Amino acid sequence: MTQDLTYFKNFGEQVEQRLNKLSQFEQPYPPRVKRQHTAAEAIKLFEVAEAKVTEESSESPVIEVEVAGRLVTMRVMGKSTFAHIEDGTGRIQIYARKNDLGNERYNELKKSIDLGDFIAVQGHLFRTRTGEISVHLVDFQLASKAIHPPPEKWHGLKDTEIRYRQRYLDLSVNPEVRDVFVKRSKIISATRQYLDERSFLEVETPTLQAIYGGALARPFTTHHNTLDMDLFLRISDELYLKRLIVGGFEKVYEICKDFRNEGISTKHNPEFTMMECYWAYADYQDMMRLTEEMIAYVAQTVNGTMIINYNGREIDLTPPWRRLNLAEGIKEHTGIDIFESYGDVDALWAACQAKSLKLSPQPSWGKLVDELLGEYLEPTIVNPTFIHTFPVDVSPLSKQSPDDPRMVERFEMFVAGMECGNAYSELNDPIIQRQRFLEQQAYGQADKEAHAMDDDYVLALMQGMPPTGGLGIGLDRIIMLLTDQKSIRDVILFPHMRPQA
Repeated sequence: MTQDLTYFKNFGEQVEQRLNKLSQFEQPYPPRVKRQHTAAEAIKLFEVAEAKVTEESSESPVIEVEVAGRLVTMRVMGKSTFAHIEDGTGRIQIYARKNDLGNERYNELKKSIDLGDFIAVQGHLFRTRTGEISVHLVDFQLASKAIHPPPEKWHGLKDTEIRYRQRYLDLSVNPEVRDVFVKRSKIISATRQYLDERSFLEVETPTLQAIYGGALARPFTTHHNTLDMDLFLRISDELYLKRLIVGGFEKVYEICKDFRNEGISTKHNPEFTMMECYWAYADYQDMMRLTEEMIAYVAQTVNGTMIINYNGREIDLTPPWRRLNLAEGIKEHTGIDIFESYGDVDALWAACQAKSLKLSPQPSWGKLVDELLGEYLEPTIVNPTFIHTFPVDVSPLSKQSPDDPRMVERFEMFVAGMECGNAYSELNDPIIQRQRFLEQQAYGQADKEAHAMDDDYVLALMQGMPPTGGLGIGLDRIIMLLTDQKSIRDVILFPHMRPQA
């Protein structure tokens, strides 16, 4: 079958040259190649064998290996060639001689194999004069031809636009990026391990929801053709998890993707990973202790320490963490006593204007209080802190504080000027819950993030739900902290990007 290569030739001369080399191989993309060892395994084999050689023996161990990987360096020196191949465990040097391979095969290696190609090699291990463990080739096979050349500077793809759009390229040339995502996996595993060891049951709840809820956020909308109904990508799994508490489970959690139709920034991606857990007979104080212990456990498990460095600052994750009342924190940093204007958004706005505070107008008193938190308190926090006791109107699913009915038993977790979690004593009174939903509806078009009415959830509460503590943690932000990454895009393999022109 004649192949149309017009599309590929549009990528330039180097691609065209590589395309011309395809015909030199009987199978440029074979179904399999010989591979018995990873790079790390091969190196370890030689080191172990070396250690067994007695002082009286000068003979080097003879170890035959079959390794494979991407060709990342190549240095041709007449009748001999040094190169490095890299796999998922690291890189190893290979050494080829014309006398060993023969003229035809050696020329094939020199002229037809390019940087970026995957090759499989067979040979025996030895140490070079510089002390590097290497494979002395006796044979090789092309495992996969790379038609597009790697970046000119193989050791440093720095253009962030290319890195995010072509993550496969970023991963292939920047090993430190691969390390971040290996650590991401370990962080999520350690989170699971902490919860599993404390008898929390991992569950799955719907991603497509008929009524979105569990957070104040705008949803993505889709349509189910067969049922002829609109559905929403979940903004939270909270209301379904609490239904499970009603059903008799006492400790549940879920690690899942949530979707919020909002801005993109160094801290926000429309699709992100959340961990939510719910604990019957617990309250927001219990969730504070669980949070600080879990994050400290994850840091110790993955990094070997509870002290991290983030953005040039040392942060101590060792429990207990600081607790700070929201109203007190705002007063300390702005001079505003939020209770002097309780419930009156215009009065609070006037007080903010009188102090020349830079804020955006908000549809409710609680929303404006939340804006004060985000603009003037959040950026001041370095070490982990629980900001607690929030306004009712921005906490429709939280239980009122018995000490102050204007506020609820809720906290948000902040580290390094970044909000990483939200938790509260769950509202389990169906009558008050429905009234809260109705109050959210009253904001109408003024607040696109208002909570939707969910009568089925109210019906669930009517069956009775025990006192419960709930917690949601943005795992991407925790991963940012534990890997010292400044942007959420650096810890998400395929972040959302604007379309290219």
